[in-house]
Amino acid sequence: MNIQWYPGHMTRTRRKMEEDLKLVDLLAEVVDARIPSSSRNPDIDAMAGNKPRLIIFNRADQADPAMTAKWIAGYKARGFGVLETDAKQGKGVNQFSPAIRAILADKLEAWRAKGQVGRPIRAMVVGVPNVGKSTFINKVAGRKSARASDRPGVTRGKQWVTIDNGLELLDTPGILWPKFEDETTGLHLAFTGAVKDEIMDTETLGCHLMALLGERYPQSLLEGYKLKELPAREGGENDVA
Repeated sequence: MNIQWYPGHMTRTRRKMEEDLKLVDLLAEVVDARIPSSSRNPDIDAMAGNKPRLIIFNRADQADPAMTAKWIAGYKARGFGVLETDAKQGKGVNQFSPAIRAILADKLEAWRAKGQVGRPIRAMVVGVPNVGKSTFINKVAGRKSARASDRPGVTRGKQWVTIDNGLELLDTPGILWPKFEDETTGLHLAFTGAVKDEIMDTETLGCHLMALLGERYPQSLLEGYKLKELPAREGGENDVA
């Protein structure tokens, strides 16, 4: 399945985000911990430049803990700030503000030296569609401030959310990029709801997902569906062997 989805409003959104970057001190990128590479929009790196960064591994409760630990270590080694969260349940979100302040420690000290003690930190929250940005912001804010849904395309304009006297967040619509590098990236994004269902054959997509899980996590697939064994592949072999 060669999946591609880039509606016109995403081009406009990207341009607006590029303009708004000058308004913020930090870029917080929410990624799906289950597909941390596929859910990182390469255009965001191009837009960010030297802006301080925080990578938020959301939905970590649904990901392989060992693999998440490896990804987090890799990003830390590259100089990124990293946070692991389950925004739906609120796990890890209380570390968001401390993580931002740690990344911006030098800037905050410079503000204090200039007497700008009350100046708020402003962060832009970005990510692909349906990665949990709005749910994350609502948990951080402790109230329903940003629209959230389990489908892509709900957040259609920027929204400023005040967390406290010292932190303001800019929620942005989820954006993809014009062409996925390979078929695997498109599949991963489709599996996790970042791509609109209406453009795909969801039954075929489900078969691809089952095949992937059977290859990488056969035991979890067996237990989840209470199966004695996985269906045989063509040629008589199955994924458990």
